[in-house]
Amino acid sequence: MRKLLVIGIGAGNPDHMTVQAISGLNQADVLFIPDKGEKKNELAELRRQICDRFVTNPKSRRVEFDVPVRDLPVEDGPAPSYRSTVDDWHEAIAAIYESLIRDEISEDGCGAFLIWGDPSLYDSALRILERVRLRGNVAFELEVIPGITAVQALAASHQMALNRIGDSVLITTGRRLTEEGMPDNAGSAVVLLDGKCAFNTLGDKDVVIHWGAYLGTPDEILISGRLGDVGAEIERTREEARRKKGWIMDTYLLRKPGEEEQ
Repeated sequence: MRKLLVIGIGAGNPDHMTVQAISGLNQADVLFIPDKGEKKNELAELRRQICDRFVTNPKSRRVEFDVPVRDLPVEDGPAPSYRSTVDDWHEAIAAIYESLIRDEISEDGCGAFLIWGDPSLYDSALRILERVRLRGNVAFELEVIPGITAVQALAASHQMALNRIGDSVLITTGRRLTEEGMPDNAGSAVVLLDGKCAFNTLGDKDVVIHWGAYLGTPDEILISGRLGDVGAEIERTREEARRKKGWIMDTYLLRKPGEEEQ
C-alpha cells in the first residue's frame, strides 16, 4: 500500500527541522512541493532549500503542484459564506492530492507533503487527505511528523513563556478576535490568520502585544509593547513588509494588562 508522510517543517527556518522530519524526507520517494503563485514563490523556494540541505536519498524526486486560489480573502465575508468558500477550496485541493497520490506514488511507494509549521495547527492538509481517503479511489496509510509552529517560534524570538503561572492560553484567529474580543477565560491569546490587524478592534489599549513576522528567518521582524503605543506601528510595519515581499506570515500574542509578564 502507498504510504504518505505529512511532515511539519517549521515556521520558516531550516534549522527548525527535527531529526524525525529529516528522516521522513529521506524515507519518501516523492516530495510534493506546493506552488502558491509568483507572489508566494519564496515559500516554495524555502521548501526547495530544505530539500537541498537535508535530502540525501538518491532515489528521491520532487513534484511541484499548483495550489488553487481561494475565491475570498481569509477574513472576508460572513461565516456561512466563509465556510462554503473553504469547503469548495478544500474540495478542489483534494482532487489535486488524489491525482498526485495515484499518479506519482507507486503501489508500494512513499510520498511526503511538506507542511509549514505543524500539520495539526491551522493547516488543512490532514482534513483534505481525509476527504481523499473517503472518496475511496486510492488507498494509503498515513504518518504525521510534528514540526515547530509559529506559536513556538514567536515565544522563542520574544524570549517569553506563552502562559503565565497557572493561567490558560487561547489560540484563535483574527476573525474570532474581531467578533469576540479578548477571551474572558484566558490571560493570554495567540492570534493567527489575521490579515486585517484585528488587534486594532480591541477597546482596551492597555493590552500588551508581542508581534512577529517571518519568524525564524533572516527577515524576522519583532515589535512588543502596550497596544495603544505600538498598534499603529505594527500595522504600518506589516503593510510595508507585505508590499516589499509580496506576502507576509505573522502572528502575535495578546496579554491582558495589570498582570505580571511571567
